[in-house]
Amino acid sequence: MALRGERVTLAHGGGGRAMRDLIEEIFTSVFAPPGMEDQARLMSDALHDPGARLAFTTDGFVVTPMEFPGGNIGKLAICGTVNDLAVGGATPLWLSAAFIIEEGTEFAVLRRIVATMAREAEAAGVRIVTGDTKVVERGACDGVFITTSGIGVIPASRDMAASHVRAGDVAIVNGVLGDHGATILAARGDLALSSAIESDCAALGHLMEAALSAAPEARAARDLTRGGLASALNEIAEEAGCGIVIDEDALPLRAEVVGMCEILGLDPLYLANEGRLVLFVPADQAEAALAAMQALPEGEGAAIIGRAVADHAGQVRMRTAFGGTRIVDMLVGEQLPRIC
Repeated sequence: MALRGERVTLAHGGGGRAMRDLIEEIFTSVFAPPGMEDQARLMSDALHDPGARLAFTTDGFVVTPMEFPGGNIGKLAICGTVNDLAVGGATPLWLSAAFIIEEGTEFAVLRRIVATMAREAEAAGVRIVTGDTKVVERGACDGVFITTSGIGVIPASRDMAASHVRAGDVAIVNGVLGDHGATILAARGDLALSSAIESDCAALGHLMEAALSAAPEARAARDLTRGGLASALNEIAEEAGCGIVIDEDALPLRAEVVGMCEILGLDPLYLANEGRLVLFVPADQAEAALAAMQALPEGEGAAIIGRAVADHAGQVRMRTAFGGTRIVDMLVGEQLPRIC
């Protein structure tokens, strides 16, 4: 153990011995990328399949607090990037991870974050193959910020896009909605809320593979992160040029989340999720896709929530529990910042 003290100092970002000790003891000893240099040289048999395409995504994670019930910023960084690839029909393969670390951050916190990332990456079937660290002055960021990029391969037989959704297609979500947003809200403590809810943060690559095997003509999927289910459905309706109708009674919501939203004047349809997606499939493949999701832990709460329709193109409407109908619009602004 060459690291001295309990916290990161500016010397750990200076490019010298202290920085090397930080990288070797905290990061590369856990991620263990083979032959790590400043770049990763990659190969997969999947790239040899005629018609296979690469998928590439990147995302930054700045959640506060960094550790919360059900996860931490490291778990978010892995799951968020894996899910961005998975909902495009790609098999996630490789990730990069870049860390911005505030001077004074405890080594123990960093070790927990990195250990979580390694564990989640292994479970998701991806490898962290390259990365970067920077240390900034106290106050220049809030603890740890992480940027992850991911590469996956889309098989030639898959072609998913929101524009492919057609009237009659069925919308399925893989579990209860809003748990991540509600968890972060309670974990901040400044609203004097207490809750037993844990974040829904989860990698969904395996779930998507199972659903697409059961419903090979699936049209499109979206992970339900910032803006929640409502924003994702509006994006799909606009790009597909069709309407979407959802049933309030069919939405999987915890009573605790609904109650918290009522107290704070929030709409659970806009709460962020980090382990939830909506999948549109042809009606004759919906039950198979639903059963495939429900057979996995990440989809045990899966439910059919509505369908695409030919009316009111570009608009999402909800049949309410009282028999009426209301428009579910795109989120304007942000219900809660620093959520992921």
